[in-house]
Amino acid sequence: MAVNKNNQAPPLVGVIAFAVVILVFAAALFVWYGCRIEPGNGEIAILIKKTGKTLPGNEIVATSSEYKGIQLEVLGEGRYFRNPYIWDWQIKPVTEIPAGKFGVLVRKFGKNLPAGEILAADADSKGIVRDVLGTGRHRINPYAYDVKLCDDIVIMPGNIGVVANLCGKDIFSGAANDLNCNKGFIVSPDRKGVQAFTLKEGTHRINPYIQSVAIVNIQSQRYEFSGKDAIGFITLDGFYVTLEGTVEFNIVPESAPMLTQEVGNMDDIIKKLILPSVSGFARIEGSKKSATEFIVGESRQLFQNKLEDFLRKNCRTWGVSINSVLIRDINPPQEIAGIIRNREIAKQEAKKFSQQIEQAKSATELARQKMLALQSRSKVEAETLKITAEIGAKQTKLEKVIAAKTELDAAALQLKTAQAEARAAVALAEAEKAVIAAGNKAEVEILKRNITAFGGGEAYLRGKLYEKIAPNIQNIMSNSAGEQVFGLPVLKKSANPVRK
Repeated sequence: MAVNKNNQAPPLVGVIAFAVVILVFAAALFVWYGCRIEPGNGEIAILIKKTGKTLPGNEIVATSSEYKGIQLEVLGEGRYFRNPYIWDWQIKPVTEIPAGKFGVLVRKFGKNLPAGEILAADADSKGIVRDVLGTGRHRINPYAYDVKLCDDIVIMPGNIGVVANLCGKDIFSGAANDLNCNKGFIVSPDRKGVQAFTLKEGTHRINPYIQSVAIVNIQSQRYEFSGKDAIGFITLDGFYVTLEGTVEFNIVPESAPMLTQEVGNMDDIIKKLILPSVSGFARIEGSKKSATEFIVGESRQLFQNKLEDFLRKNCRTWGVSINSVLIRDINPPQEIAGIIRNREIAKQEAKKFSQQIEQAKSATELARQKMLALQSRSKVEAETLKITAEIGAKQTKLEKVIAAKTELDAAALQLKTAQAEARAAVALAEAEKAVIAAGNKAEVEILKRNITAFGGGEAYLRGKLYEKIAPNIQNIMSNSAGEQVFGLPVLKKSANPVRK
């Protein structure tokens, strides 16, 4: 029996080991396929807890993991593991906001807002979130938030944005608005209504549930009153006259909020402000003048200048700057226009003839003045030539006298110079003569002394000769016939020389 037990033990251990391996493998498969949460690129995982406290009846999202239900926090792309008996999950795409747009968040969970409120007061309240989402991807839980896509507010150059608060204190309840703030049309930042500040050119992202933006063109605008829109009025003498022209204007940026709130858009500004001002001025001022004054004379330009001044003053109070006013045509009734025009043409012709007569008179007088001027100029030229000749003669005479006197003075100076040079030459010759004589006398005295020293003239000459030739004499060959060689005394050799 013992042998049999030993023989059965190894198969039991193998079965247990195999079962353990199967269990480990099954557990690994369960964890990998049953517990793995792996959101991909551009995806999120929304967790749903199956166990825990029950959410209150008015809540749809669990802000803490102790409650069961949809969890507020989401998992981004990556790999996570959760127990499927406790957790469930859903894979959703991330919220993507394209370029040129922004997102407005609407919170679905939290405390209910007071009646009439739409903005979430804090992070624990339902409603519209004040801050907006920019361009890009955002991990937003779709069960907790709604995302409303809105277009960017682009304000081009030459435009501004007028901002109006849609949320805040109501100006019709509570404390009254400050009427000193642009007649009460502009409100403080905590009230509903138009704000004093404006948006400059550029791209802006403003929550459309909080503020609205009206883009206002502040560039120069042109209003044409012509054709059927021409301004008509009755003149002083009862004729109907029409005006055609152009008014150029622009909105002052600082006045845009009040102007758009009080008057309206650009069409409203033209219809309610520019057109009534032009028409009113034309009817009042036009009724003070006759029809003739609008056809001829300077009344037309004066009327235009007065109209421009009136518009500038009247529109400045509304925040509109008038740049220019031009009246192109003033159209009087045709039944009087021709008569007045012909009469004016006749007046202009008569005036032209009068001007021609005056021009002829002026030409005659001008010719007479030219002749007098020529005569006067000839007389002046003759007098000038005479005076010039006299001055030239006097000048020539004076020049010759000066030249002769100058030559005389030069000759006298040359004579004195020659005399001085002659005296100097004579004195120099006498001095040279005295020097030569003194030199000759000295040489004679020296010669006499030398001859005396040598003992006679012959000896002196012989000494001079010896003095000249002695340095060049090397050998003297002579016979013994005489006792002198070339006059030189030569000693005779002894027959028996004495040896020492």
